[in-house]
Amino acid sequence: MAGKVRSLLPPLLLAAAGLAGLLLLCVPTRDIREPPALKYGIVLDAGSSHTSMFIYKWPADKENDTGIVGQHSSCDVPGGGISSYADNPSGAGQSLVGCLEQALRDVPKERHAGTPLYLGATAGMRLLNLTNPEASTSVLTAVTHTLTQYPFDFRGARILSGQEEGVFGWVTANYLLENFIKYGWVGRWFRPRKGTLGAMDLGGASTQITFETTSPAEDRASEVQLRLYGQHYRVYTHSFLCYGRDQVLQRLLASALQTHSFHPCWPRGFSTHVLLGDVYQSPCTVAQRPQTFNSSAWVSLSGSSDPHLCRDLVSGLFSFSSCPFSRCSFNGVFQPPVAGNFIAFSAFFYTVDFLRTSMGLPVATLQQLEAAAVNLCNQTWAQLQARVPGQQAHLADYCAGAMFVQQLLSRGYGFDERAFSGVIFQKKAADTAVGWALGYMLNLTNLIPADPPGLRKGTDFSSWVVLLLLFASALLAALVLLLRQVHSAKLPSTI
Repeated sequence: MAGKVRSLLPPLLLAAAGLAGLLLLCVPTRDIREPPALKYGIVLDAGSSHTSMFIYKWPADKENDTGIVGQHSSCDVPGGGISSYADNPSGAGQSLVGCLEQALRDVPKERHAGTPLYLGATAGMRLLNLTNPEASTSVLTAVTHTLTQYPFDFRGARILSGQEEGVFGWVTANYLLENFIKYGWVGRWFRPRKGTLGAMDLGGASTQITFETTSPAEDRASEVQLRLYGQHYRVYTHSFLCYGRDQVLQRLLASALQTHSFHPCWPRGFSTHVLLGDVYQSPCTVAQRPQTFNSSAWVSLSGSSDPHLCRDLVSGLFSFSSCPFSRCSFNGVFQPPVAGNFIAFSAFFYTVDFLRTSMGLPVATLQQLEAAAVNLCNQTWAQLQARVPGQQAHLADYCAGAMFVQQLLSRGYGFDERAFSGVIFQKKAADTAVGWALGYMLNLTNLIPADPPGLRKGTDFSSWVVLLLLFASALLAALVLLLRQVHSAKLPSTI
């Protein structure tokens, strides 16, 4: 009998294995996504005063045709902006080497070849291109030569338009504040039911205002239509060249030399020597440039702490004399009424933060902002140094900067007290610096093909449970049969 059991056992096991195999083959399968790999992108923000490098990363499978982009790391290039290398173009390329070496370490080596690398230059290079196109081309050629020496996928170095700078800054701010898309607690992305924020950027050579509108713009050059995360946006944007903080200070200095023997925006007790060639070399000071002057001459200039004359000097930067549209901001530029909430960053933030933090002055309303600017401009050099020690490099210019911000917002852009209450001044959003670079990267991810997601075969949970029970039943049945065979084999020997 034992031999009979042994002879039956292999066929039984083989039949059970065959049955299990057939069941496995018959179970329907479906494709299951594996976690997507990460892609990387590098953007060099070549501003008028300095260059910054930002490395971004996002999943290779994109959300509604736009990558979920986050900042991976950043690096500040030492020295001035690339436009400052007009007389030494090769130095512009060499200045980027330190940050590019960091990028080699920050991006996984196996991703180097597939990582796009872009350089975007803003208002500083726009000004250089106006005054010296050959030097501008030489600088871009030099940085291109340096960037192509690295194993990344270099996609070009170019000068951004003011419109692009404004729109990409708007995209960055709203992306970081999760106004386009949000990751919910259930582990899925969804579109929040809230509007977008307007964005105001004050750089070194230009300033931008951008916000969403419902009506078509009277000036079509000021309108941009975007598609992000499957949604359409109509956006008004305008960039004012020569209205960045550094160029405004140069224009006010030129006006002070032209109309006064002192600078009303500088604090009393402060004096310095200025080189006329430096004052008048910018295309932004052409209107104040004398017909004949000695570019090598140094002029001594002192401050007077006169807020009223300073306001008059700043007001001279804006023209409201004519408007070819139904309404304008200033200089004949069309602008619809400001609507909704705004975020003001870059030099807007630094100026207001100085008034709020260093000076301890309230700036919650337009009236308070104006009073704070007047208070600051009344300070003497000795009072300022005592109040804010250790900031002598830019301390004398804060009065002019504060007066300009107040005039630009109230008279230039037309913010009243109600609209101003919706303006927040921030350096960062979601722990990331606000600027055009992230918006640029978000836009470019639409041009980067997504990797096909990795797939593997799997079963539904319910099917897996059924199979588990079948296998357990088969094993149990086999055990019962085996025990019965053994028992029946023993019965004759006990009789």
